[in-house]
Amino acid sequence: MLNQVYRLVSPRQIETQTVNENLGTDDIIVRPTYLSVCHADQRYFTGQRPPQVLSKKLPMALIHEAIGTVVRDPQGIFKVGDTVAMIPDTPFEKDPIIRENYLPTTKFRSSGYDGFMQEYVYLRRDRAVKVPDDFNLEMSAFLEMVSVGVRALMQLKETMDADDQSLGIWGDGNLGYITAVLAKSIFPDTKLYIFGRHQEKLAYFSFADETYVVDSIPDDLTISQAIECTGGAGSAIAIDQIINHIKPMGTAILMGVTEEPVDINTRDVLAKGLILQGTSRSGREDFEKAIEILSASPEAQSYLQNLIGITKTVTTIPEIIDFFDMDLANSWGKAVMHWKV
Repeated sequence: MLNQVYRLVSPRQIETQTVNENLGTDDIIVRPTYLSVCHADQRYFTGQRPPQVLSKKLPMALIHEAIGTVVRDPQGIFKVGDTVAMIPDTPFEKDPIIRENYLPTTKFRSSGYDGFMQEYVYLRRDRAVKVPDDFNLEMSAFLEMVSVGVRALMQLKETMDADDQSLGIWGDGNLGYITAVLAKSIFPDTKLYIFGRHQEKLAYFSFADETYVVDSIPDDLTISQAIECTGGAGSAIAIDQIINHIKPMGTAILMGVTEEPVDINTRDVLAKGLILQGTSRSGREDFEKAIEILSASPEAQSYLQNLIGITKTVTTIPEIIDFFDMDLANSWGKAVMHWKV
């Protein structure tokens, strides 16, 4: 069957390309409905990735956060019309130790492989997770990012010592907000501190116990565990502050993506016996856990719906490009396209 794929061929240039798709017995066909833009997509769209990376990965359809409607399942496991969250990573092997999102052979959509900006997505059945009927669809569009927050918090839970008195999250953007909302469900008795650069964004974290602008953190403030959600140039400062304020033997989970290496004060890491652990992306179990947490907590769903930023129905390639530009000018929240291209 011929399928239309909307690929980025160079920065800010998207073209329709027709591909021939074959439906295997383990595959389903999904019509994308709501697509959420990630900073990673914007780095490709605006050409911020190094030229050698762009030349290797383009042309490529963007977007790895999306839901869609099942239009065909040869095995009838999914019903036609079911809404599913599409998992962007596709593993080709199993390992008893290494999770699917860290396996070198796993393909990740919108990072070297076509993402979800397609007329139809031919998806391996185990890469789809049914979305409950009562979930807000625009919020569900960024369930992938929620699952990434789940992975970080579960990794922290598996690694940290017994001190769960307080958790500090550095980052007042989308990822920091999602992780903070989830932390209130996973660590309900832990004091939650948020550290950010923008007072107006910190105001959204009304459910946290305390918020601090990063240049006004009290010298004597200590935290038990920490998560870094800043990325970019802010990572180095955030990691340094975490090392300064975390208690000995604490664990810091690093989530922020940086294009350049950052300096780390290893002297204090060694002196305090800290654990610094990276986390990236997520797997099927994290999607399932995210849906489990949100199903049990209408309050968490409500907070995440506050993160829905700009939304727009797109029907043409110029409208897709305009939407990416609108997202660049948006200071808060997730940008969600209602996909009718």
